[in-house]
Amino acid sequence: MIVVGVDGMRPGVLAAEWAAREAVLRGLPLNVVNVVPAWCLLGDLTGAIAGVGAWMRNGGEAALAEAAAAARRAAEKAAVETSLLGGDPRHELIELSKEADLLVVGDSGMGSLRGLLIGSVALGVAGHAYCDVVVVRGSATTSQAEVVVGVDGSDAQAGVLDFAFREAAARDAALRAVLAWNWRDVLGAGTLGDEPEDGRRALAEAMAGRRELFPDVRVSMEVVEGHPVDVLRQAAAQAELLVVGSRGHGALAGMVLGSVSQALLHVAPCPLAVVRTRR
Repeated sequence: MIVVGVDGMRPGVLAAEWAAREAVLRGLPLNVVNVVPAWCLLGDLTGAIAGVGAWMRNGGEAALAEAAAAARRAAEKAAVETSLLGGDPRHELIELSKEADLLVVGDSGMGSLRGLLIGSVALGVAGHAYCDVVVVRGSATTSQAEVVVGVDGSDAQAGVLDFAFREAAARDAALRAVLAWNWRDVLGAGTLGDEPEDGRRALAEAMAGRRELFPDVRVSMEVVEGHPVDVLRQAAAQAELLVVGSRGHGALAGMVLGSVSQALLHVAPCPLAVVRTRR
């Protein structure tokens, strides 16, 4: 199942539309979820608080109806259901992610504070979800059928590449694998090689064997000098999807997200898939 969190704001509706199309591509049902404070769902509310609770429940139901209708318009074949839950949005979505194949959220709303580049819920679930997460940014539309995947030369990138290849194959899209070389991480320690050839070798090793598994996917590979956040943001300017791992170079001990994936949550120009990886 694919789970998408919505809150009645435009980013949530766009996330529901994207999730519906993805659900059809994967042949999975879609659960559209809205979360209200737990006390709103109590059955023994009285007085003024009962009116507030009813108002919040009605708002949640309206958000679900709007997002579900948008999802069905975006993908007529999608099997869409809705769920109104009580609690903290981040906690509830993370709990649902234990049984989900994919968790989708918009890039703002559901607890976001005015002035933040990305909603606190999107940031929280991307870092703690048990499944892969897609944060839908912008209009989620593009004129170019292409998936971009960031390759970092780490041992944890296999799942990231598998995810990217599957997405490209399902969308009949080209896949562009991009590796940024000769950049210093946020600690100022270490580089990924000193010459472009080091990057090309690491990229070729990472891609070895996968092109044979997905012979219909058109693959290109690029090694670009620069910081991976800047390199990947530019590479994905016209892409359908940008795929990165949840960890990567520059991740501090104890950080839930690597520095690259965390930064891209704020600046990615298209929907961003954060694939679960281990250190």
